[in-house]
Amino acid sequence: MDISGLLGTASTSYTHSNNPISLSTKSGEKVSLPELCRSVTPPCRLNPLLYNGHLQTFWTVFKNQDVPICYKRKVFEADDPRYAGTFAVDFVVKAYDDTEVDMPSRTTHFNGDEFEGVRSLDSKPMLVTLHGLSGGSHELYLRHVLAPLVSEDGGWEACVVNSRGCAMSKITSGVLYNARATWDVRQVVKWLRRQFPNRDLYGIGFSLGANILTNYLGEEGSQCNLKAAVVCSNPWNLEVGSLALQRSWLGLEVYSKTMGSNMKKLFESHVEQISQNPRIDVDRVRNVKYLHEFDRELQGPTWGYPTEGAYYRDASSSDSLLAVRIPLYAIHADDDPIAVKEALPYEEFKQNPFAVLCSTTKGGHLSWFESGGGRWFAKPATGFLMKMAKDINLSQLSQDHIFPLAADANPDAEGPHFDPMRRKLQIHVEP
Repeated sequence: MDISGLLGTASTSYTHSNNPISLSTKSGEKVSLPELCRSVTPPCRLNPLLYNGHLQTFWTVFKNQDVPICYKRKVFEADDPRYAGTFAVDFVVKAYDDTEVDMPSRTTHFNGDEFEGVRSLDSKPMLVTLHGLSGGSHELYLRHVLAPLVSEDGGWEACVVNSRGCAMSKITSGVLYNARATWDVRQVVKWLRRQFPNRDLYGIGFSLGANILTNYLGEEGSQCNLKAAVVCSNPWNLEVGSLALQRSWLGLEVYSKTMGSNMKKLFESHVEQISQNPRIDVDRVRNVKYLHEFDRELQGPTWGYPTEGAYYRDASSSDSLLAVRIPLYAIHADDDPIAVKEALPYEEFKQNPFAVLCSTTKGGHLSWFESGGGRWFAKPATGFLMKMAKDINLSQLSQDHIFPLAADANPDAEGPHFDPMRRKLQIHVEP
């Protein structure tokens, strides 16, 4: 009898290309991307009392461990008229005692002089972070990753791009975000590249933020300004995930209902602005119960999708994975009850030499609680990022491969080709 499961040990497996990219270390050695990922991933030993994905995920409600991270907030004005409005970015700073009304804990706005002095010529690595559905920079799962990186020993800088309306931020354009809302992170990365020309930039996304980040990486392709990225508990195929939630009582009445309720609260906090959108029927939004109903009544009309299914198919990141051209490490639990296993793009991982999927048999959704109170996923996530920043010469990313991907096909060449980033949503701006 295998008692490892009873002791909280989860099995770990990896999915990747048979011909992965080769990375050069700063000492001149070569290491493949899967070898690097394995080297930074410790055994997955979790709290044996939280023996399945539901218990792991439920524990996030009760686990109240404090991981102190302080932020200063800057509100950006969108530079693309197609996505007009404002969004908030929270920058990790040294601890301070100030507080500010109508702001999350340990978060205040930059004053003018402070923000003017942000620009730096230092070469510290910097992390761009995307949170999960209706979350924000205050989320505990996010701070578990940031804390060791921004510590004195870690030496990183970091920021969190809050989705519009989240983390007590204001919206000014009458629309919230969606699952493929890559425009704000794109603007932030470009801004960071100008402000910190000597810093290597990295990315990490959690849950819906992982989906957005993967879409962004695919859209940017080989021109991406990020050096490497991590995604945790990515839902990947949103339609498959939504249908899976609707098939069970727990999925529908607990997870979907809770996420739908959270989005309705977010909607109500910005209803004055959102109600100005003539496509939105406020009463219909207020009457929804589940997440897919919310997406049907708000996301669909806002962005012009006829159904929530059309929105999910267009915003999913499973195809975008094929177009990613920087090292990407994905961490997922097989028993995740929200970002379900059947939605994982295993075959796409096998086709992309730039990506590695680490799957654990246990862990739940953004959980992986250990007996000592820590969260296991933070170890491979931070280990991967630190290894990339300290030991890998990313300026010499091996180009020895001829990547046989349809995503790299020349659209002008004869014969059929597949474009994983072709999007159905078209946004026009009145002249």
